[in-house]
Amino acid sequence: MDWKKFFISFVAAFGFLFLFGFLWYGMLMHGAHQEVPTLLRTKPDFPWLILGHIVMAFFLTLVCARFVPGGGPGACATLAILVALIYAGADLITFAVQPLTTKILCGWIVGDLIQFAIAGAIIGAIYKPAPAHVTFVKERSP
Repeated sequence: MDWKKFFISFVAAFGFLFLFGFLWYGMLMHGAHQEVPTLLRTKPDFPWLILGHIVMAFFLTLVCARFVPGGGPGACATLAILVALIYAGADLITFAVQPLTTKILCGWIVGDLIQFAIAGAIIGAIYKPAPAHVTFVKERSP
């Protein structure tokens, strides 16, 4: 694993996830979240918010680096969309047990899909491991 590219990809993914989260969930969906004010904090607890984005960015980068051997934005975005669909399942479960609106549910699912697809593409564009058929040791002729 190329740790330098991994770290750069992780930092770029974190920056994008955090910025997108602020714009999508904090700004665009603010009105929808105000419809259920008793379920959400009035002000986010920023240390936990930052830690959550670090965890998402780190493990998405790790999954892309580990399970997309050819690298590239398209392949990593596809894998990230599958991860977002796992989040969609969690969103559906949350909707089933909390009195959220369908507007919030749909906003969360669409936001997850967009957010993770773009983050995966960013990771794939930065972290491109060498193709599997490339060898770095010169073989000797018999």
